[in-house]
Amino acid sequence: MRHNRGRRLRLQLAAVPAVVGLLLVSACSSAKDSGGSTGASGPGVSQEPCPRAIDKEKGCLYLGVLSDLEGGPFAVLGRQFNEGQLDFWKKANAAGGIGDYEVDLAQNTRNTAYDPQKHAAAYQQVEPNVLALAMSLGTVNTQAVLDQMDTDNMVAGAGTLWSGWQFPDTDKGLLIETGYSYCTEAVMGLDWFADNHKKPAKIASVVYKGDYGGDYAEGAKRWAKANGVDIAAEIQTGPNAAVGNQDGPVGQIVAAAPDVVVLATGPAETAEIVGKAAQAGYKGRFLGAGPTWNGALLKTPAAPALIALYNATSPIEGWDGSSAGIKAAHDAIGDKQPENWGYVYGFAMSYAMKALLDKANSNNKLNREGLRAAIDGLQVDFDGIAAKQTFGAKPDVKRLASVIIAPDPAAQLGTRTVLKDYKGSTLEKISYDAPCVAS
Repeated sequence: MRHNRGRRLRLQLAAVPAVVGLLLVSACSSAKDSGGSTGASGPGVSQEPCPRAIDKEKGCLYLGVLSDLEGGPFAVLGRQFNEGQLDFWKKANAAGGIGDYEVDLAQNTRNTAYDPQKHAAAYQQVEPNVLALAMSLGTVNTQAVLDQMDTDNMVAGAGTLWSGWQFPDTDKGLLIETGYSYCTEAVMGLDWFADNHKKPAKIASVVYKGDYGGDYAEGAKRWAKANGVDIAAEIQTGPNAAVGNQDGPVGQIVAAAPDVVVLATGPAETAEIVGKAAQAGYKGRFLGAGPTWNGALLKTPAAPALIALYNATSPIEGWDGSSAGIKAAHDAIGDKQPENWGYVYGFAMSYAMKALLDKANSNNKLNREGLRAAIDGLQVDFDGIAAKQTFGAKPDVKRLASVIIAPDPAAQLGTRTVLKDYKGSTLEKISYDAPCVAS
């Protein structure tokens, strides 16, 4: 009996190293699956290299993109937003990535065609696979998934300039935007118009229904009230795919005869409105929000009217700029040029996401909760391609600036910078401590 007990004891002791080895293998496997440390873990964090890795010794951070890539009113711009982001991260990965990781967007990019239902469905597809969204295009589209993003701790780069994203109570501390809001864009644009053309006696707005157009129209109303100017007409419209054409808005513009019409539509609608209004004898001018413009409009019959009567505003420097950020974008795309300004915006907005990832990595909290916490107080230097920005604080209107552009067939992308870093005086006269329009 003693002999048998001794033999069993020797067998048990001999098995200990094997058991310990299995435990170590299991622990290593678990660490690898969870990101290798408590600081880098969860969805979208992998110790395996990215599919197109530059340094195969590094892990991969997966980001999602929900954008209008085909079939929607902003598809031509949306594809270039995406190209700008892809080139930014290719350049950033070549420079070392984010700590022990490179970044991949391509695996989790989805076309939403600027449709809230498609946007929500695409969000459900990519959510289990990504650390954050590099791009969520469109105000109403992003609002359609905001509650779910809140539950998931999903941070997103805002492909939308609704004023609500600038206030933590409204964006739930999840959106990182680049530049200003549509509301403040209208105010600065009208200041520039008054300074450089004439102070208008009356203005009109033609905008998409919803938060994009509503925010911009409200900015125009606040400017008009602060400057004693009449609103001749407030006209709502929609993409041609939904409303057919812009004959109704054109008729109202001609009848109201304002000195300037402010636009918050898509590029196709802009060309139709400006072209038909000019043809009908309208003698005033047009001022458009950034999304109204696409250099390809200079190849349409509306080109002469656009060149003569239209300007647009932008939160980012033009392709003809000289900042370090623009030079980096030129270097990233190589010996070609973008199709339109959307490339520059996609490149520019990526600075904020990189700064956020870097901060979370430095905090050893490279996970969804860590990214969300890191937004508060995040400082981003855009290398001059956009104004410096601090997140999580009340918007500082004194820092806001606008780039004024003009259509120009002789310029690259058909766009010439008229003035960079324009700052008007009206923003400091109006209230801006909450979203201009509700969600």
